Amino acid sequence: MKLYILFSFLLLAVLWSSWVDAREVKFGPLCSGNPSNSKRGCDKEGCGYYGASRKHGPHEGLDIVCADGATVYAPFDVTLNGKAAPYIKNNAINDGINLRGEGLCFKLFYVKPVSYSGTLKKGQKIGTLLPMQTVYPGITSHVHVQMCDKSDPTKYF
Repeated sequence: MKLYILFSFLLLAVLWSSWVDAREVKFGPLCSGNPSNSKRGCDKEGCGYYGASRKHGPHEGLDIVCADGATVYAPFDVTLNGKAAPYIKNNAINDGINLRGEGLCFKLFYVKPVSYSGTLKKGQKIGTLLPMQTVYPGITSHVHVQMCDKSDPTKYF
């Protein structure tokens, strides 16, 4: 019985520390030219905040300003876990990457990654922002950050 109680406390301590750590995570700079991770406001294509109105339901991520062709960086140490395409129909910006790090699972859309697998240290190049202006002329070009569980990523910025 004592062993069971000890094991339970250890398990709770591990779960609690993981939960606390993930809640305190902050993304480092995602994009060259935007060291403060400025968020996309509203433009002719809509707004970049989580939950913004869209034709097919609410916006399920947060948009971080990034110029077409800019370098996209690892916000902290991450593991690359394969392709994440934002659209069913292919176009010039239909690429992205699944990532894990700091207890978080998230996706970055509109990025052509250097690789879809492996690990990167904070600040290393993930890839390049794809040419958003060719698909949405006049939009504020951006990296779309979406949590795997589709929860609001805003608290991490």
